Amino acid sequence: MNKIKIFADSTSDIPVQWREQYEISIVPLYAVFGDESLRDGVDIQPEQLFQRVSREGHLPRTAAPSPSDFIQAFAPYIEQGDDILYISLSSELSSTYQNALLATSEFPEGRITVFDSLNLSCGFGMLVMKAARAAANGSTLEQIVDMLTRTRPLVDTEFVIDTLEYLYKGGRCSGMQNLIGSLLKIRPVIKVIDGKMTPAYKVRGKREKALDQMLQNALNQREHMDNDIIIVVHALAEEDALMLQARLQEETGVQEVLLATAGCVISSHCGPQTIGIMYAKKELFRI
Repeated sequence: MNKIKIFADSTSDIPVQWREQYEISIVPLYAVFGDESLRDGVDIQPEQLFQRVSREGHLPRTAAPSPSDFIQAFAPYIEQGDDILYISLSSELSSTYQNALLATSEFPEGRITVFDSLNLSCGFGMLVMKAARAAANGSTLEQIVDMLTRTRPLVDTEFVIDTLEYLYKGGRCSGMQNLIGSLLKIRPVIKVIDGKMTPAYKVRGKREKALDQMLQNALNQREHMDNDIIIVVHALAEEDALMLQARLQEETGVQEVLLATAGCVISSHCGPQTIGIMYAKKELFRI
């Protein structure tokens, strides 16, 4: 049986220690400023992106890896005899999944499997980690894909956006919505549903109120969570992320509550101080 090599893309926001431990390879998306295409996490880091947006006054475009990018990434592992499982950003949010599928046609049939996470950030990073651990424990490719298919609808992804400014600059809300939202201190909370970013509710008032509501939503599901991992992901909000991590460790039975940093693509859509909680439910509670 060939070794299974796990691939993801940069929007999975997988912490470096996980990548190194499980030899997970990352194909970066791009942040594009004018004619300058910068690889997420390679040529530009989130803090640099925020500084540039502040200086230049506009957001970058984000772009998927091309089929050629995937071919270059996959080829060395196919040549050395590995089989590849690539888990992608939701196909509802990007052409990344389709471009990876196009790339597979350049390789022998059956050597590369492309799996649509129907999620983003650590919501799909969690699926990547579960796949990597299963591969390390000797599961076959078929067993891993079956596990991912069963787990995918059980992943809960919720995050608080601190400011409407980036949504406004990205054309996702009007100038009036941005103005009113800023005056009233309205913070939207986003959930991932059927692979799409969906406004779940809005919290008016202090940031702490929104974070507490998101935390309480997660704690309300503590009996339904699997006991593997909770991930707290943030964009320049480490202090709040540490607070949420501590509370989740204290009040759930989950083995690990890990911190992750949102990459440039996620950050460019949501803005600084965005923070989210991701976990998976037990299979008993399949939607």
